[in-house]
Amino acid sequence: MGEGMEDQVELWSATDQARAIRDGNLTSRELLERILYRIHAVNPTLNAVVTLDEEGARRQADAADDEALRGAWRGPLHGLPITVKDALEVMGMRSTGGSQALADHIPAQDASAVRAVRDAGAVIIGKTNVPEWSGDIQTFNPLFGTTHNPWDTARVPGGSSGGAATAVACGMSAFEIGTDIGGSIRNPAHFVGIYGHKPSFGLVPQRGYLDHVGGGTIDADLNVVGPLARSAEDLALILEVIAGPPPELAPAWSVQLPPATGSAASDYRVAVWFDDDVCPLGRDVGAALHAAADAVADAGAHLTVTHPPVDAARQRDLFMTLISAAVSVSAPDPVAELMAGSHRTWLTLTEERARLAGTWARWFEAFDVLLCPVMPTTAFVHDEAGSIADRSVVIDGALRPHFDLLTWLGMIGVIGLPATVVPLPHATDGLPVGVQVVTPYLRDLDAIAFGGILAGAAGGGYRPPPIARQ
Repeated sequence: MGEGMEDQVELWSATDQARAIRDGNLTSRELLERILYRIHAVNPTLNAVVTLDEEGARRQADAADDEALRGAWRGPLHGLPITVKDALEVMGMRSTGGSQALADHIPAQDASAVRAVRDAGAVIIGKTNVPEWSGDIQTFNPLFGTTHNPWDTARVPGGSSGGAATAVACGMSAFEIGTDIGGSIRNPAHFVGIYGHKPSFGLVPQRGYLDHVGGGTIDADLNVVGPLARSAEDLALILEVIAGPPPELAPAWSVQLPPATGSAASDYRVAVWFDDDVCPLGRDVGAALHAAADAVADAGAHLTVTHPPVDAARQRDLFMTLISAAVSVSAPDPVAELMAGSHRTWLTLTEERARLAGTWARWFEAFDVLLCPVMPTTAFVHDEAGSIADRSVVIDGALRPHFDLLTWLGMIGVIGLPATVVPLPHATDGLPVGVQVVTPYLRDLDAIAFGGILAGAAGGGYRPPPIARQ
C-alpha cells in the first residue's frame, strides 16, 4: 500500500482490494461507490472513462456481496469493479473501438477475456477511451474526444490503452484489460506510471477485439490481450484468470503457465540492452533505466550488458511491415491493399519471424531476463494534427518521428515474447518512466515476478498521480 493511501481503498492494488472483500473488511458496494466518486471527481478533467453504467454496476456489486455472505465466491476477482478498454466487447454495453462506425454497437456477448474476468467475479462498470481502431500512441477520437495524462494534462497518456491506463492510475478501476498490437499496453503503462503486461502471443484469446466493423471473430496478427494494474502481483493474478484457449479449442485444450523460477534478484541471469543507435534514448529515460539496472545488480541480480545476435534495424522493419498488414483491415480501399501487401509476402516475412524467434530462444538459454526500454521518451505534449505517420517529437534537440518511438516495443512484439512494464523512479523531468522486462516465450510469470523485484530494488512502483491524491 502506498504512502498516504491507507484510507483510499480505490488506490489499493487489486490484490489488496480482493483480499479485503474476502476477509469481510470491505464490500464490493463500498469499493464501487469509492470508485464512482473518483470517476466523478477526476474523469471530467481526464476523459478516460467514456461509458459508465452506474445502476448496472450497483446491481452487480450488490449481487457479489449477497454471494459473499453465502460463501459463494465466484473466483479470485470477486466483487472488484473494473472498466474495460473500448476495443473489447462487453455484453450489453456500448463498445465502439473508438470509431463512429460502431457508435451504437451493443454486443450480445463479452470478449473472451472479458467473460473470463466476469466469471472470476469482476464487476464491469464501464469502458475506457481509445484512439480510433486502437491505431495510435496517444488517445483521442471523434466520438469521445481526448484523454489526458494524469501527471500533466498537457501531455498524452499513450495509446492505445490510454484511457485504461489513466483509469487504473487514478483509482477509477481496480484493474484493466487492454490490448497490445504495437505497444498499446506497454506504452501507456510507461507514460502514466503503472504496471502492464503484454502476454506471450496466443496465450490469451482475442475474440471480441474490435479493430474494424465486424471484427472480433478471429485473432489479429501480433495482437495480445493483457492486464494493466497497480502492482506486479495484480498482473499475475489477472493473467492466470484470462490465459486460456480460444472458445472453440476449450473442449480439448487448457493452459498451465510455468511458475516463476525465482523470488529474489539473485535467482535471475539478466541481460541489459539499453543503448542502440537504431533507437537512442533521451537522456532522462536513459538515466532512469541505467539507475534501475544498477539498483537490481546491487540487490544481487547477475547482470550482463548484451543482447541477442540480431539486426535491430531489420527486426524493427519486419515489425513495421507486419503491423501495417495486421491493421490494414481498418483502412479504406485501396489504401488497405497497399498496407496489406500480398499473402506470399506475409508468408515469407512470417518465416523470417520464425527464424528470429528461434535465434532469441537459443540466446535465452543463457539468460532468464532481458531489460530493454519501452520508449525513448517520457510522455509528450498532445499532437492531433495529421496522422501518426506525419507526427514527430523532439528528444534532446533532435526531431524523431512517432513511428520511431515504436522501435523497442515492436522488436519484442514481432516475435511474440512476453514483456512486463514496471514503473521506475520518475525521470528527471518529473514524468513517469518504465522498463520492459522480457522473458522467453510462455515464461510470463518470470517477467512479472522479476518486474516486481526490479521495481522494489529500484525504489519504483505505483505512485498515484497528483490528480488522484485529492
